[in-house]
Amino acid sequence: KHASIFWIEMTEQWDPKSPWHDKRLRLAANHALNRQAINEAACLGFCPPAGVIVPRVMDFALQVEPPAFDQKKAKQLLAEAGYPNGLDAGEMAAIPGFPTVAESAVNYLNAAGIRVKLKQMERAAFYAQWREKKLRGLVLTAVGNSGNAASRVEAFIQSKGAYAYGGYPDIDDLFQQQARERDAKKREALLQRIQQLTIERATFVPVMDLRVLMGVGPKVAEHTITQVWMSPFPSYEDVKLKH
Repeated sequence: KHASIFWIEMTEQWDPKSPWHDKRLRLAANHALNRQAINEAACLGFCPPAGVIVPRVMDFALQVEPPAFDQKKAKQLLAEAGYPNGLDAGEMAAIPGFPTVAESAVNYLNAAGIRVKLKQMERAAFYAQWREKKLRGLVLTAVGNSGNAASRVEAFIQSKGAYAYGGYPDIDDLFQQQARERDAKKREALLQRIQQLTIERATFVPVMDLRVLMGVGPKVAEHTITQVWMSPFPSYEDVKLKH
């Protein structure tokens, strides 16, 4: 288990002229995904579906059930938002290296009436354009940086975050409060309130925590899989083989 997680960013929700500004559309995207089926297809069932973008293994993470898979509700929400025939949502840029997750997400969104095409990118370009706020529309990303819930809020949720396209003043205030708070229980409550607000406002489409399956053969003397704490990848340079 480690601190990696997939989610979909709706980068234009802060623009009043964008369809994604309507919470009903963001909720529709949340109900469109069959997270358990994506988990089974991509991870053999080992990647638990997520309800927030803070991995459940992190300190101060809000332990919450994912949105229900309900395509009928998704279509109803689209119709209520003014899109009874669905929405042409353009491209969805996806982090490279996880084609099963990306293609599954695209298929479920399309089935619900949110019509998107997969945009494939090179990994370095993906992260550079995300950080520079050049990726538009929908973005499927995955993040595995260490820390706790506060480090995820700092980078991705509060409005000044390096990867945040927007934010809310009350969440910014809560983030500043938790940074000054020395009582661990009070700090946890502040950080969990921030995560709850992202659910109530449908700020993201959480997909699933990542679990990596690794096998070690008989010729390996030292695998290094667990040497980097909370990291899904071994230190390949330090792997030792039996002579």
